[in-house]
Amino acid sequence: MTAARRSRSHRAVRRAVAAAVALVGAAALAGPAPVAAAQDGTDLWLVTLAGPGTAGDTSPLPETMLELSMRGQQDAVLAAVGAPEPVYRWTSALNGVAVRLTRAQADEIAAQPGVVATERDTVRPLAAAPGRGSATERLVPSGRQRGGAGVVIGVVDSGLSPDSPAFASVPGLGERPARFRGDCSQSADWGASACNGKVVGGSWFLAGFGEDAVRSASSLSPRDDDGHGTQVASIAAGNAGVAVRVDDDELGSYAGVAPQARLAVYKACWTAPDPADDGCSTADLVSAVDRATHDRVDVLNLSVGGSPGFDVLERALLGAAEQDVVVVAAAGNDGERAFASHPSPWVTTVGGTTGPDRRGSVALGGGGPVVEGLMASPRDVGPARLVVGADVSAPGARIDDARVCAPGSLDAARVTGAVVLCDRGRVGRVDKSAAVERADGVGMVLANVRRQSLDTDLHSVPTVHLDRADGDAVRTWSRSHPLARVTLTSLGTDRSASQVLAWSGSGDPAGAVVKPDVVAPATGVLGAVPSDVRGSRWAFASGTSAATAITSGTAALLVDRRGWSATAVRSALATSAAPVRGTSPLRAGAGRVRAERALRPGLVYLTDPADYRAFIDGRLAGRDPEQVLNLPSVLLGAEESRTRRTITNVGGRALYFSSSAHGFAHHRAVVTPAAVRLDPGESARFTLTLTARPGAPRGDDGTVVWRGGDGTRASIPVVVSR
Repeated sequence: MTAARRSRSHRAVRRAVAAAVALVGAAALAGPAPVAAAQDGTDLWLVTLAGPGTAGDTSPLPETMLELSMRGQQDAVLAAVGAPEPVYRWTSALNGVAVRLTRAQADEIAAQPGVVATERDTVRPLAAAPGRGSATERLVPSGRQRGGAGVVIGVVDSGLSPDSPAFASVPGLGERPARFRGDCSQSADWGASACNGKVVGGSWFLAGFGEDAVRSASSLSPRDDDGHGTQVASIAAGNAGVAVRVDDDELGSYAGVAPQARLAVYKACWTAPDPADDGCSTADLVSAVDRATHDRVDVLNLSVGGSPGFDVLERALLGAAEQDVVVVAAAGNDGERAFASHPSPWVTTVGGTTGPDRRGSVALGGGGPVVEGLMASPRDVGPARLVVGADVSAPGARIDDARVCAPGSLDAARVTGAVVLCDRGRVGRVDKSAAVERADGVGMVLANVRRQSLDTDLHSVPTVHLDRADGDAVRTWSRSHPLARVTLTSLGTDRSASQVLAWSGSGDPAGAVVKPDVVAPATGVLGAVPSDVRGSRWAFASGTSAATAITSGTAALLVDRRGWSATAVRSALATSAAPVRGTSPLRAGAGRVRAERALRPGLVYLTDPADYRAFIDGRLAGRDPEQVLNLPSVLLGAEESRTRRTITNVGGRALYFSSSAHGFAHHRAVVTPAAVRLDPGESARFTLTLTARPGAPRGDDGTVVWRGGDGTRASIPVVVSR
């Protein structure tokens, strides 16, 4: 190992540790919005003490004794500065507290021995991207009828609406998982019946966000006020065979990715009077993760953005990983404006790709043009009259309102039986089609008025969404051919290759590990929503939230079918992914998640969870200078030339595995040994050596692939930073 390699290994670890320690005084740093200070001059501060929570403690002491010891440590730290009783105490995923302090008290605590970090509470956004999307091929996450039995997915989000048939207790779920030890809180609108065979846990956390900061209609219970948590839960684990009907459209039968998995709900995200203030307090999120870790969920879904550093939330997720929980979190929707959220090696961080588009056409009669856009409805419309919204305003309504088909702005006497051309803007897209329906229109053409996305929504009448140029063409033709008739036709699915979305979070080339780990569809994924959010009870989800839910469901399938450890599941998700061609691993990770391939990865890259803590504490390089972590990805500095990894055969028989390295434009890559023979459960170590070509640029990326004699293929991305 070269001195440069050793130096960077130490630097990577020091960066990780420094990122956490530097959160002292985080109020002065850019990032999520800070929670408003109290009138007494205090803020809510999050204090992390050294060492693991009970989940990562390897001592022989009983859990209750460990908790008592941690509480004693917490009390001693707080008493030293005269702090009040904490708002939250954490002992499962980590050792820490959330407590109201002045800045001076926070600085005093930060200087105490045994305190790893202090940071002021912030509010983070959910990783949804409303209005960006297109419908997936089947309109549902999966077509499976089975999968995920005996597995509990913990969803830390905005809660759940348990009334949907996607969460009913149905035959085939089997017995309650023995490992899970959570319970169901009760309140006026979340009674005992809310938890059933499908929903096995429900908790809510509000002390960080603040009861006085939530919208008056918010439910102080695990019940979902926003719809985001319900969508995420249904995408990951909604029941199979649920009929989806939206207005007059039959959209088929629904199934989540792991339809037999159970759900435990941890509500930590809230709606505020001003939607711009909606979000999730870090204190509430950490408390939810701490509870989920205590409850021993099998998979933890966190569709929440936030800091790209190693902060208290990442340390809580480390505790979950030490409990052998598969932690899956969203990369966020900031594209290349900010590095991907959740940079930790113990988290499967998920970016977003496009999905297959459901397309539709607008054919203008009388020799007019045929233009194409996006259309969710399978129903064709026409030939029917075409009218422009601005030309059919209701008596007393403003023409500008009718132009965008605002509610109540259209004249039913002139709209009945017609297709209406509505400009995008000012009101919600689905509100426009609802206005057309109320005026007895039979269809809608939704036209962009500037450079905007095309979106497929669940409209009240069949709708084709057009870009600006095509919308202008339809508008011009309509006004010059007032008697022309129009036909809207569903064209089915466009199966173009997936592409990483421009707004999907990107990895840091100077980071410690490759992020995101994988990508999954993040546009137009159908999910259940509360009836008070949308009367149809269904809506499309877009954003890395949806991609995260798909990946969490896939992880549940692997835990069910294979019974693997969390690190084996993380590896299988990555090594079996489909590469996104022409895209850097810092945008696409290992590639797009493939459930069926993940069930047979051939080889996995196992990581001892103790190594995660050694990594963040800065001890790993001293233990093993030849590698930082045994991850299914490689990130090297420009001065580095060599790294090592260990592979393990998870198949049922002895096999030969052969290696190859390809895709590198500026380096010669050699894997030694080139081939190995492994018995079931046997491991082998290999070395990857990269040699820069003379005069070539410094940055590069490629792939290392191990092929098994049984046809399996396990690949990992390699990035050489500039």
